[in-house]
Amino acid sequence: MSEIQLYPSFRGRDFISIKDFTLEEVNQVFEVTQKLKEKQQRREPHPLLAGKTLGMIFTKSSTRTRVSFEVGIYQLGGYGLFLSANDIQLGRGETIKDTSLVLSRYLDGIMIRTFAHQDVLDLAEYATIPVINGLTDLLHPCQVMGDFFTVLEKKGRLQGLKLAFIGDGNNVAHSLLIGGAKVGMDITIACPVGYEPDPEILKIANQDAAQSGARLNIVHDPRQAMEGVDVVYTDVWASMGQESEKEKRQQAFKGYCVDAQLLKLANPEAIVLHCLPAHRGEEITDEVMDGPQSAVFDEAENRLHVQKAIMALVMA
Repeated sequence: MSEIQLYPSFRGRDFISIKDFTLEEVNQVFEVTQKLKEKQQRREPHPLLAGKTLGMIFTKSSTRTRVSFEVGIYQLGGYGLFLSANDIQLGRGETIKDTSLVLSRYLDGIMIRTFAHQDVLDLAEYATIPVINGLTDLLHPCQVMGDFFTVLEKKGRLQGLKLAFIGDGNNVAHSLLIGGAKVGMDITIACPVGYEPDPEILKIANQDAAQSGARLNIVHDPRQAMEGVDVVYTDVWASMGQESEKEKRQQAFKGYCVDAQLLKLANPEAIVLHCLPAHRGEEITDEVMDGPQSAVFDEAENRLHVQKAIMALVMA
């Protein structure tokens, strides 16, 4: 195991936003990710977290987050404990503070996937063990770390590349802005009027962009966003919890489908990403998602590897 270096600066820290880590630390996560992925591909044991236990709190259901974290902690030699909304009542009956303090006595780390971002902040404030943000309505940092690792694999670099996100200014868009600013990648969000990213997130991201040279833009024409980009990214138009807005959003997002015609505006070597699940025929066509430029399923796999790196670094 000596060839996998775990950097002491991560130990015991929370992973809530990419903003909280330096560029060097982000690159260190990718370095560990690469080594863990190679280990897994060679079927070599890598029990960096032998005997450790991860509590996985889900108040928002999931396919990829649950499977990737549960498999990931197992491959690292630890054990994942699934805690659904019925198993744990955050802020209802028992305070988040008390929940955090109790779980800290039992576990070595907590991953939480929930709606309110404040719940994650409160959990982390009182927990004495690392808390990993598996998703909130505000941010999706593990997803974007997996996305950027995929781009790094395909393109060999992140700095100076251009990414267009076509869709809602949601949690993925927020983390792309924050992450892009950190690594020096230009991010353009194309969304209808009224569906822009949170202005506060853009303000926070621009602080790092000033240092890295990244350019962050919000536009309302998907064709404008696509011109000459290296990475094309899309997501569902109505996220979980927005089902009542589905018809309204389908009207608002007309023209925002990533199809073959729109993709032609990008760099010919551009790759296509989607955080999944996809509503095929809405925000992306089968032709694009299953086409030669798609890296969607490599991206999905890389969630496993990058989250293993994060767990190993903060929980070891």
